[in-house]
Amino acid sequence: MQAEPKKSLVGEEYEVEVGPVAHGGHCIARTDEGQVLFVRHALPGERVVVRVTDGEEGARFLRADAVRILEPSKDRVEAPCPFSGPGRCGGCDWQHAKPGAQRRLKGEVVAEQLMRLAGLTPEAAGWDGTVEPAPGDKVAPGEVPAWRTRVQYAVDSDGRAGLRKHRSHDIEPITHCMIAAPGVSELGIEKREWPQIATVEAIAATGSHDRQVVLTPRPGGRLPIVELDKPVSVLRIGEKDEQVHRVHGRPFVRERAAGRTWRVGNGGFWQVHPKAADLLVEAVMQGLMPKKGDMALDLYCGVGLFAGALAERVGDKGAVLGIESGKRAAEDARHNLADLDRVRIEHGKVDAILPRTGITDVDLVVLDPPRAGAGKKTVTHLASLTPRRIAYVACDPAALARDLNYFGEAGYVPRRMRAFDLFPMTHHVECVAILERAAKQS
Repeated sequence: MQAEPKKSLVGEEYEVEVGPVAHGGHCIARTDEGQVLFVRHALPGERVVVRVTDGEEGARFLRADAVRILEPSKDRVEAPCPFSGPGRCGGCDWQHAKPGAQRRLKGEVVAEQLMRLAGLTPEAAGWDGTVEPAPGDKVAPGEVPAWRTRVQYAVDSDGRAGLRKHRSHDIEPITHCMIAAPGVSELGIEKREWPQIATVEAIAATGSHDRQVVLTPRPGGRLPIVELDKPVSVLRIGEKDEQVHRVHGRPFVRERAAGRTWRVGNGGFWQVHPKAADLLVEAVMQGLMPKKGDMALDLYCGVGLFAGALAERVGDKGAVLGIESGKRAAEDARHNLADLDRVRIEHGKVDAILPRTGITDVDLVVLDPPRAGAGKKTVTHLASLTPRRIAYVACDPAALARDLNYFGEAGYVPRRMRAFDLFPMTHHVECVAILERAAKQS
C-alpha cells in the first residue's frame, strides 16, 4: 500500500521569536510546536511573522521568510536595494542588517562552525573573533559598497537580465545591482535585451581597464551582436563542448595584485572583491614568514597568485611548486610566472598529482581549495611532508573547520586565524588560518 503524500506547508505563516544566526544566511527559529525553521530576512532576537517557502509535515526543518517584523532588532535597517527581500533576488542575505552587525553575524557563524566541526574555540584557533572589513568597505548603515567585479546574470524568456531568486531557477529582472563594481555597472548589461542567451557574466578587471562578457546561449541559440557602452571582449560557452571560445577581443583579462600583472583567461577564477587578492597575499605571507631557500607548495594555485608571492620571498635558492586542476588556469600560471625559474606549475588534481611528485618534505604550504575543502586524504598527505607552517585560505567556514579537524588528527593546529568580510551584504566570509605542528605531549 502506497503511503499518502505528506502535506506541503508552503505558504503557512507562524509568529516566532528569532534565535541565533546559522551558516547560510538565515537564522534559526521554532514554532510553538517545536518545529525548526530556517528563516531568511530576519535578525536574532526579533519577533516576526514568517511564511514557509519550503517544507512539508514531518520534515526535520522548514525554510521560511520573515514577511512581517513585529519587534525589530536595533541592528535592522531598511534594505537599500529595491530588488531585495522575501521572494526577490537571492544574491544578498544581509541587506537588512547594519554593516557592523553583518560582520558580527559572520563571526558568530565562523565560531559556531569551528566549535561544532573541529572542537575549537576562537582562542584555540588563534582568532580574536572579529571579521575585518576590506579597505574602503566601511559604509554607513543603509549604504552598500559596490565591490563585486564579476557578476553572472541570468536571462529570462523575454531576454531580460536579472539574478536568481533564493534556492530557485526563477529570475528577478533588475535594472541595477548595487553590489556590482563600477566597471561592471558601466557595461549596462541590465539595460539591453539578450535574446537566445541563458546567462551573461560581466567581468571588470582590477588594476586595468579590461572588460569582458562571457555569454552562454540557450540550446540552439545564436549570439546577439554585442554593442556595449565600453570596449569589451566577448567569449562564448560552447553548446556541445562547454568550452569557452573567443568571439572578439582578448580571451583574457589582466588583473593587478601583489606587484604583478596576472593574465586570467576564459572567464577563469579570480577573487571578486577588488581588494581581496592583495589582502589575502599579505595575510598569508605574514603568517608563513617565508625564508630564503625555502621549498613551498601552492595547492589549488589558480593563475599563480600565492606561488608568485612565495617565489619572490624564497629567493633563487628556494623553489615553489604550484598544482592546479584547471587546464587554462595552469597555462595562465605558467605564463604569469615565466620570469621565475624557481616556480614549477603542474596541471591536475591535487590528490592525484602531489603523491607523484616524489616530494617527501617541504617548508611551507599554501592551500586555497574550492568550497568543498581539501578533504582528509590531502590533509593527511600534507601533514606527512612536515611543513614548518601551512596557510589555509577558505571561502567556507564549514569546510575550513572540517579540514582543521583532519589537520588536528594529523598533528597540526591553527596558531593564528583572520576572517575577512570580502563579500559584504552576503553570508560569505573568507578566512586565513596559519597552522603549525602541535607541541608533543611529554
